[in-house]
Amino acid sequence: MAEMNVNKPARQVSVTHRGRGAQVWIYLGKLLRMFIYENDWKVLPMAALIAGLVGMVIRNRLFLNMEGTLMGGFAMVMVCIWNGCFNSIQVICRERDVIKREHRSGMHISSYICAHMIYQALLCVLQTGVTLYVTKMVGVKYPEQGLFTPWLIVDYGISMFLITYASDMMSLWISCIARTTTTAMTIMPFVLIFQLVFSGGMLTLPTWTHYITPFTISNPALKVLAAQGDYNHHPVLTIWNQVNGMRDKEVSATVTVRQVVDLLQSEDNPVIAKLRETKLSRVLTLGEVRDMLESSETFQKLKAENVLRDLTVGEVLTSLRDDDEFKDLRAIELPVPGLSLNLGQVIDLLMSADPVKPLFGQNISQTTTVGDILNALDAEGLLEQYKDMEIGMDVTLGQAVDALAANPDAQKFMDQSYTFESTVGGVIDMIGEDKVKDVLQNKIAEASYKAEYENTVDNISDYWFSLALFVLAFAALSTITLEFIDKDKR
Repeated sequence: MAEMNVNKPARQVSVTHRGRGAQVWIYLGKLLRMFIYENDWKVLPMAALIAGLVGMVIRNRLFLNMEGTLMGGFAMVMVCIWNGCFNSIQVICRERDVIKREHRSGMHISSYICAHMIYQALLCVLQTGVTLYVTKMVGVKYPEQGLFTPWLIVDYGISMFLITYASDMMSLWISCIARTTTTAMTIMPFVLIFQLVFSGGMLTLPTWTHYITPFTISNPALKVLAAQGDYNHHPVLTIWNQVNGMRDKEVSATVTVRQVVDLLQSEDNPVIAKLRETKLSRVLTLGEVRDMLESSETFQKLKAENVLRDLTVGEVLTSLRDDDEFKDLRAIELPVPGLSLNLGQVIDLLMSADPVKPLFGQNISQTTTVGDILNALDAEGLLEQYKDMEIGMDVTLGQAVDALAANPDAQKFMDQSYTFESTVGGVIDMIGEDKVKDVLQNKIAEASYKAEYENTVDNISDYWFSLALFVLAFAALSTITLEFIDKDKR
């Protein structure tokens, strides 16, 4: 009987391996069981914790100003890369021996990687949802209108998913290269630093690095989040905050009257142009007008001019006011600080003054000078009597400055210098806080404009396509790398 058993031929056992498609679902089921029973689900609360910490830091700046949008976008990129890397950095290392045995028994590497791609994609979707929910709960205000969907948070979520997924596939490839979990975790910090430094957005990089940045996930990742945050159309607050923080700092400068006048006559500066339109209201008295006339050298020369025919005071004044031959005479500017005042306006003031009107009928001989006329007007001491009579005039700052620049009597004061002492806050208040803030923000925003951060369909589509290429490239590299697993000497 024993001999019969020895001589009986052995039973042939055949193992039929399933096709590639069926193996994908087998391995996907295995990965889902690992998610539940081997605590792989812990990546979700970790993602929530990281999102909460980052969200509390960027909530008051993201989508609100230019630098906040860029910094907040960079922080969100790092969150996505961190989540993606820790999803898969150890998954191949920890079961390398199992993969080797299964591959030798007929497992298809492509099926295994494909199952991981599906599983990791689901995990990245969950992490993206958790990140968006938590950041919104801690105060990040996402704009409503999206470019591809009716909601920006959905568009933003698509970008975050692609960033996380690309990072996940990159770590999967690193896990294929590294033979132990210790080696994989040692490589991990260098990968994160490489992505951070060569993102091309936050740090100024030398020219030679421009050939490296396109090969980083963080480069298109930062660009797409900055573009979706509408970076180019936000104000800049950093410069204004720095200037405003120096309000108590003392400043001084020595300038001449001519320099001030030239500055206030500038037509290229929009701030000065608006300042020139400022209304200056000034109330003069007849006494002040008389004193200003007496102090004008030009007017003193005018007083010596003869009147060529017999006229009344009223006729002389009317002629001086209306006749074209006295047009240049009427345009003579008088030295009135902060006010544009010419001889024509003075004549109008005199003719409208009721105390002067009774003198209009007084005759003037042929040899009478302009000075005699003025003396005749004050024959009864009327100008002294009514010297406190007020005459209101409205002019703009630009008119006053132009009048001062054109007045020959003012030229001798143009080269006088004055030392200006104030504080930064005083200068800001003098010009106007809103004006200074607007100019600083607009100029810096114009200088900071970047075409790659423009919120357009073409830009966003290109960045999404680049991230998708990273996913496929790292998946292909992982497949190729694992195909050589049989060559392991372990």
